[in-house]
Amino acid sequence: MKVVIQRVSEASVTIDSQIVAQIYQGLLILVGIESEDNLEDINWLVSKIVYLRIYGDENKVMNLSVKDIDGEIIVVSQFTLHALTKKGNRPSYIKAAKPEIAIPLYEKFIQLLELELGKSVQTGQFGADMKVALVNDGPVTIIIDSKNKE
Repeated sequence: MKVVIQRVSEASVTIDSQIVAQIYQGLLILVGIESEDNLEDINWLVSKIVYLRIYGDENKVMNLSVKDIDGEIIVVSQFTLHALTKKGNRPSYIKAAKPEIAIPLYEKFIQLLELELGKSVQTGQFGADMKVALVNDGPVTIIIDSKNKE
């Protein structure tokens, strides 16, 4: 699984001119799922995300996590994170999991994220044409690949 984590002061997801998710201080997480991904990838990422220290403490040092600050999270599925661009100019998405594999993993990711965070997580809609708006705070943007746990 690949995730792009953006620390935001606000973010929203709109589908068909309707806001379906909206947060203020927290994280916007774009998640891409591969066919080989499994529960081990999800568990590792959930723990990493919830406890990632990317918020400033009283000394403005990044020592606090989204859980520490009682922040909110929006999760958006994004198969394009697995784009292969080596050949030609049209990206290939062959590594991205098909919906029958990706949807259950996406739902499990959200479920475990909510359990670890201790509150509900907002989402986009899997496979929908979404408009994602955000104000990146910092800016802080972190990319994590569960297949590269360095």
